[in-house]
Amino acid sequence: MTTDELIQKCTDWSRERKILEYANPLAQALKLVSEMGELADNITKGKDIRDDIGDCIVVLNNLAVMNGTSLADCLAVAYDDIKDRKGQMNANGVFIKE
Repeated sequence: MTTDELIQKCTDWSRERKILEYANPLAQALKLVSEMGELADNITKGKDIRDDIGDCIVVLNNLAVMNGTSLADCLAVAYDDIKDRKGQMNANGVFIKE
C-alpha cells in the first residue's frame, strides 16, 4: 500500500468515527502531545516506536485535514523553510546554524 493510500485510509477512519466532524484543532493538538509522550516513553524504554510514530502521523493528518491542507503540503512548506539552512548537529545533539 502506498503512503497516499494509507493517509487516505487514516482520513476515512477519522471521518467514520466523526473525529473530523466533532473534534477541533485544539483537541487534536492535545492528543498529539499525548501521543508524543507515549513516543518519548517508549524511546526511553528502548521499545519499538513504529506504532507511536504512526499515531502521531494520524493525529497530524487530522490537524491538516481540519485546516484544509494535507501532510504533503505541510511537509513541502517545512522543507522550503529548511532547505537552505546551513549548519551541523554537534556531539551534544545541538544543531549549530552557520
